[in-house]
Amino acid sequence: MTLTQVAPAPTTTGGRPAQQASLVLQGADATGIVAAVASVLSRHGANIVSLDQYSDNPQGGAFFQRTVFALDGLRAALPALRADLDQHLVDAFGLSCTLRDLSVPKRVAIFASKSDHCLLDLLWRHRQGQLPVTVAMVISNHPDVAEEVRGFGIPFFHVPCQGADKSAAEAEHLRLLKGNVDFVVLARYMQILSGDFIDEVGIPIINIHHSFLPAFIGAGPYAKAKERGVKLVGATAHYVTRDLDEGPIIEQDVVRVTHAHSAADLTRRGADVERAVLSRAVLWHAEDRVMRDGNHTIVFA
Repeated sequence: MTLTQVAPAPTTTGGRPAQQASLVLQGADATGIVAAVASVLSRHGANIVSLDQYSDNPQGGAFFQRTVFALDGLRAALPALRADLDQHLVDAFGLSCTLRDLSVPKRVAIFASKSDHCLLDLLWRHRQGQLPVTVAMVISNHPDVAEEVRGFGIPFFHVPCQGADKSAAEAEHLRLLKGNVDFVVLARYMQILSGDFIDEVGIPIINIHHSFLPAFIGAGPYAKAKERGVKLVGATAHYVTRDLDEGPIIEQDVVRVTHAHSAADLTRRGADVERAVLSRAVLWHAEDRVMRDGNHTIVFA
């Protein structure tokens, strides 16, 4: 079980101080899991705010559950609650269990290149309070977006990454990231991460790309799509693995296009979809709504 304990930002429930936490469970399905969750939370005076669950086969299949609960004095109550959950869910049912204080936002680093539409959209949504994260830094292999990023009050780091040997750049990335962030977002970062870097960084990485893959690989995908007369453009957000662009998918979307749309129109409409898909993926990850199971995901959106 993992547990984050940092001083919470109080909210109110019925005029009394209250905090909220998420409880995420995953493992083999069995009779009594939901009842055990409710029993443990009730015993500690917690009030369930929302509960989502899914079983891919009720006869011994995989079970997934996300519960959000409110509990006065949450920070002080977490250690005892964690011990109770360990006994009655982890030990009794063999489930993996993550308990997190939702008042402590996850820390994210955003990687970007010259294309800034996804990056600036995330920073704007964050400033508007739409993304419950702390943007710890923006890292780019180009200096072009530095001033815009700093205008949001976010630290910007230019780490050049040229040629086949990216070891120096990735070493600097690791130095910047280690212990400072909880996940990474590739906001149209146009560099391939090495398998060694993915293993070493040890935190989730979310990527966004157009949904034509494996077609129209490389530069200018929308121009290539126009030449083929495509009728849909879209975007895919997924977790990064050693298998390039084949990690578990978090979110996808498409919009229709016609013969009358130019390559520039396709690029613009594609950018709109990329922004929306990536922002939803980041939001759902930040709120513990995405559960990985092999190479696919369960998303309680």
